[in-house]
Amino acid sequence: MLKRSFFGALAALAIAGAGPVSADPDAGSYLAARQAGIANDFTQASRYFSKGLIADPGNAYLLENAMVSFIALGQFERAIPVAQSIVDRGYESQVANLTLKVADAKTGNWAGIFTALEMGRSVGPLVDGLSQGWAHLGQGDMSAAIASFDQAIETEGMTIYALTHKAYALASVGDFEGAEAIFSGQVPGGMRYSRQSAIAHAQILSQLGRNADAIAIIDGVFGTQLDPAVTQLRDQMAADAAVAYSAVRTPEQGLADLFHLIAGIVEDEAPAQFTLIYARAATHLWPEHTPAVLMTARLLEEVGQYDLANTAYASVPRDDPSFHAAELGRAEVLRDAGRSDAAIEVLEALTRSHPELPQVYVTKGDTLRQADRYDEAITTYTRALALYDEDASARWFVHYTRGISYHKVDNWPGAEADFRAALALRPDHPQVLNYLGYSLVERGEKLDEALEMIETAAAARPDNGAIVDSLGWVYFQLGRYDEAVVHLERAASLEPVDPVINDHLGDALWAVGREIEAQFQWQRALSFDPEADEALRIRDKLQRGLDLVLVDEGLAPIRIASGDD
Repeated sequence: MLKRSFFGALAALAIAGAGPVSADPDAGSYLAARQAGIANDFTQASRYFSKGLIADPGNAYLLENAMVSFIALGQFERAIPVAQSIVDRGYESQVANLTLKVADAKTGNWAGIFTALEMGRSVGPLVDGLSQGWAHLGQGDMSAAIASFDQAIETEGMTIYALTHKAYALASVGDFEGAEAIFSGQVPGGMRYSRQSAIAHAQILSQLGRNADAIAIIDGVFGTQLDPAVTQLRDQMAADAAVAYSAVRTPEQGLADLFHLIAGIVEDEAPAQFTLIYARAATHLWPEHTPAVLMTARLLEEVGQYDLANTAYASVPRDDPSFHAAELGRAEVLRDAGRSDAAIEVLEALTRSHPELPQVYVTKGDTLRQADRYDEAITTYTRALALYDEDASARWFVHYTRGISYHKVDNWPGAEADFRAALALRPDHPQVLNYLGYSLVERGEKLDEALEMIETAAAARPDNGAIVDSLGWVYFQLGRYDEAVVHLERAASLEPVDPVINDHLGDALWAVGREIEAQFQWQRALSFDPEADEALRIRDKLQRGLDLVLVDEGLAPIRIASGDD
């Protein structure tokens, strides 16, 4: 409910969105800025929106979008004067209000936060309410801070968040008993933890000498697959050490946690650019807040800004417990940017610094596999499987990807064994059923079992073109050509530019005597850039027909098309 209300109240700002340009004499900069915005190129967008403002400094659209571009780049020092200009000119902008609130908190101008609210410069109920509590604490007035948090607690839809921040505030001044009473108190629906609040509660319990209860919180929230940061915390408590409270210690950090929280609330519904505004606000106030840094990097990666994402990931220091997560993200960014060799170098270094983490080897295996280095991928996946607990849910996928790698190097016994191991862990998984079933069809083995597998996969994923293609192709291999055509036509409608699917449909059409349509589909397949060997075979079929190609390959011709028995 809160997610929806925030999305409605804080309308998402797309840099390239339509907007009026009043009396703008620099149309070139405006158009260049819009184009940069469409491409999520924040660097160029900020340049051209700023250039447009030189010619038209009062333009609301240019001001707003220049400010958002600067924030997306993490350049609050450039966004702040633009936000001030927006406010001074009387324009309504929640993002400008947020930017100036961040500026006041960063400089310790807590009175400025109250002044802005008195002037009606609202960001939203949750931000307005909790920022007052932290601003009072920044001024050293704990009583007023508690009163503000209590008022927020009574506001519908804000109770859990306000309770959590009140607990943070109490813990930040050493009142661990008061903070623990909030976390363990009776709340309708129960107290809901974020990663940060679960760690805070555990640290508070440790400060109270209740490490066993702290461990119970960690185990209940995080389960058995702990990341290194939580593992380190749990190990300290298991050793009966009094773990210092470090979750949220200052008003600046309190606001940073709030902005990170809101980014998480809106992330699934709002555009990435909008979520990025809150993630950047969090990291500006608290640069060491690694979860917010990782979110920022992930959002930049999502909008294709790989260099900016790489910079964000690289900002996590080597001694941070989440360094491995940042390096995994950086490797993925490098891979997505087409720099597979650089990604593999990052992952190789990570296997040396974190040799006990199976996810490192899985990611390295995936990167090697995508770089067609299958033998190395197999070795790396094997190491990952050795590191996982026997009951780890992730094992099925490693068997699946190692099976693909075995298949690529023509080790069919190894591939089949891995696919069946994956199915033993995840019965009826469509991806695995399809890959194994299709491979059996291609090999001409166990066709009845292959058909059953692919039918199960297609029933689970009826709109997956690759799986529907597999179903049609197994019917073709079984000589059930009419059924093959039905499914292959469906597959081609789902994946109209896939060369393999169009080629398969051409073969099936030939088999039922629809020669002209078959040739059309083969021609379509050629136009979609198939592999070189497949392209050569398709051209041969276009010239001589499928039957003669099959004869040359040592296979029986279909002969139905020609009616020649």
